[in-house]
Order: sequence, then structure tokens, then C-alpha cells
Amino acid sequence: MDSLTQILLGGAIAAAVAPARHRRAALLAGAALGTLPDLDSLPIMLFSDDPVTLMTVHRSFSHSLFVLPLVGWLVWWLFLRFGQGRVAEAPRRWFWAIQLALATHPLLDAFTVYGTQLWWPLPVAPTMWSSVFIIDPGYTLWLLLACVVAWFARERVLAQRALVFGLALSSAYLGWSLIAKGMVEREAQRSLAALGLGDAPRFSVPMPFNTLLWRVVAMTPDGFVEGERSLWADRGPMEFRGYASNTQALAEARDLPAVRRLAWFNRGFMKARERDGRLELSDLRMGAEPDYSFVFVVARRDAGAWQPVAPEQLRPPWEARRRLGTMWHRIWNSPTVAVVPGPHARADD
Repeated sequence: MDSLTQILLGGAIAAAVAPARHRRAALLAGAALGTLPDLDSLPIMLFSDDPVTLMTVHRSFSHSLFVLPLVGWLVWWLFLRFGQGRVAEAPRRWFWAIQLALATHPLLDAFTVYGTQLWWPLPVAPTMWSSVFIIDPGYTLWLLLACVVAWFARERVLAQRALVFGLALSSAYLGWSLIAKGMVEREAQRSLAALGLGDAPRFSVPMPFNTLLWRVVAMTPDGFVEGERSLWADRGPMEFRGYASNTQALAEARDLPAVRRLAWFNRGFMKARERDGRLELSDLRMGAEPDYSFVFVVARRDAGAWQPVAPEQLRPPWEARRRLGTMWHRIWNSPTVAVVPGPHARADD
């Protein structure tokens, strides 16, 4: 999730657990601990300028449920051993305030589609429950209100009630997002099965800032199909559009280090394109055709074979204003045209 949300979640959790007389200190400490795991980008950038490494190492060691409890224990012990403040007054309460402020960060990140390596260093695929967008006011607003009330109410009962209420509502929103995802997945399965794609690898993810409009992508032998589902407006089968991907080039380059790393990280949800003799890979999970947040050049064709190159991240223009307006309209209105893929599409242009 975005940094503001993580700051608010960490602050709210710590302030709800710490003693009431320490509430403002807990809000500040929890805010710092809530954003601490995302500082992993700083050491990564010091040691590597490879954009594939930057993407796939982020949310790894600093988001591990094996590592963070140890970090939390160390932070607690240092304050207890060398500090002369609030932790020593209520060590048990502060121990859990610190642990929960840290551990809830990667758990919340796992609800997004990016990929969070909860079990690092085990070589398992990153967790991507993908039921909320990286920025979602429906989740963040309740935490913001709770933290503001707690800051001003301080030791009063109102502060504790606001924190519990805010955490309960934000958690309920996550629960709703999973229910909404299940509804979309069931309809997607029926519609894709009718297209002969019932067993195709697929993912679903909410569109920006809401959980009413969802995007579903399923892989095909020659590319992928993409469709949207509005829980408000849509009835009946989902409609999908077909897009091409240079699956032959992707298969030829699959053993290159950057390609292999990306395929592990995004579970193969990639679009391949050959342009000017270079292989471009787009992460289909973040963005929508034809605009994607992560597009990498990973290889060049030399003497008929793909050779690795230093990965380069492309930053094509993204028409955010057009996209957001279309998305808002789509939430409240059903689609009018459906296009399904041809059997032998390619993507070389």
C-alpha cells in the first residue's frame, strides 16, 4: 500500500495497544515502524542500478514474517535496555505495539497485486492476494480519522474507541474486498470457460481507488485476454478483448536471468514485444492495455538468438486523466462491445 496508509496503520495499531498515557508517543512510534519496511529501497539502490533487481527485491527481506519479528524484538530490547522512557513503564504492551506495527505492514501489502515475499528467504512466489489497489481511500479514510481523533483526545476513552472503530472498519473493508474478488472470480471462470479458457492462468485486480470495478486477465497461447467487471453495473457474462504477445520470443528468452527473475516474480503474467531487435517485457498486473507501470528491455537479438543486456526500464507516457475518466464511467455503466482473440495473434509492432 501507499506510504501514508502504512504510516496510519502502524500508528493506529501501536496507539491502540500501548497504554493510554503513552498514546501520542505510540502514534509517532507506530507511524515510524509502519513505514520502516519500505526503506528497503535505499540499500537496494546503493548496490544496484538494475531495475529488475530493484523491482523484485523490494518487499523481500524487509517484508518477511521471519525477519520482522526479530527486528521488532531488537527495537523493543534496545529501548528497554538503553532507553529511560515509556517502554520500560509498560514493557509487555510496548512489545506487542512494536511487533504489530511492523507485522501488519507486509500483511497489508499482500492484499495488493505487486507481490510481497512474506516467507523470504524461502524460494516461494511472492504473495499477491490482489483485492485492493495500492491506494484506496475506502481503506485509508477510517485510519486517518481514527489517528486524528486519538491525537487530540489523548488519554480519554474516546481515543481508544476511535482507534478500535477505525481499525475495525478498515479491516471490514479488506474483508469486503475479498468478497468482491470472489464474486468477480466466479463470473470470470464461467465466462472464460465459455471461451475455452477455463483452465488458463489468470488474475483479477481492482481498478484504481475502488473495489467496485475489477480487471481480469487470462493468458492464452498467443497472448492474453482482458476484461472488466463492474459489481454495480454489469449483469450476465463478462466480455473480454484479445491482445497479442510475442510468446515465441518469450519462450526463446525464458532462460535469460532477467526473464527468469521476472517470470518468477509476476508468475508469468507478462506481455512480450520485439521492437528494433530488442525484447520488451510488460508486467500485465499493473496497468491496462496498452499502458503498464513496469516495462523492461531485457535482451537483444544477435545472430538469430536472444542475448542478455543490462535491463532498462521504459517509461512510456500514461494518459492518467483519460484512464481515470473512463474508469469512473465504466463503474456505473456496462460495456457495449466485446472482442475475443484470434487464434494466431502476434505482437511485433
